[in-house]
Amino acid sequence: MEFNRILLKLSGEALAGEAHHGFSEQEVMRVAKEVKKIVDKGIQVCIVIGGGNFWRGRSSEGMDRVKADQIGMLATVMNCIYTADAFRREGMKCRVTSPYAIGDVTEGFVRANAIEAMEAGEVVFFAGGTGHPYFSTDMAAVLRAIEVECDAILSAKAIDGVYDSDPKLNPNAKKYDTMKMSDIVDQKLGVIDLASAVLAMENKMPMLLFGLNEEDSIVKAVNGEKIGTLVTV
Repeated sequence: MEFNRILLKLSGEALAGEAHHGFSEQEVMRVAKEVKKIVDKGIQVCIVIGGGNFWRGRSSEGMDRVKADQIGMLATVMNCIYTADAFRREGMKCRVTSPYAIGDVTEGFVRANAIEAMEAGEVVFFAGGTGHPYFSTDMAAVLRAIEVECDAILSAKAIDGVYDSDPKLNPNAKKYDTMKMSDIVDQKLGVIDLASAVLAMENKMPMLLFGLNEEDSIVKAVNGEKIGTLVTV
């Protein structure tokens, strides 16, 4: 599969490194160096980052779900601001957008502006999720990828692909090299949330899920090397 424009979905936990919370500057700078390699090849890049290194609303027992999700959306804004700064230090031009403009911190998402920026070589960050509660950053990634006409979503996680069971609990868990998005929907595999999988399937948006921790994993994914699990539509 050849790429002209990709959406890179980064796990917040993966960016936290071994600390599992906050930022690992070493890890974020490593990601920046990898993305610089693909940007220098002329590939257009936009990015969604999860917020799990700061906040997981489902672990906040008793809290109002809407408020918990709003905090999670703000966590993704922090992640995008930090990561965009690391990218700039590596010589890339970046802009951070969100569904709602936040002063001079982010600009409001406008589809045409985002596409124009990527065509000019900028890396565009989509912070703040969808702007609504009850939707995950998986949904934000699929939605934005469809809107700005990406070729695929590359989802870099703390785990290196899709397995038939939890590899942390089952040492004999089988990893899938390829599978269909309909399998994720039908079997409710949970690698991305069900609503996001349905949206990707209906709009024929393929996805590659792979481990961020492997050296040059993003570059390998873009180069079509055998890595992770390719989810076809």
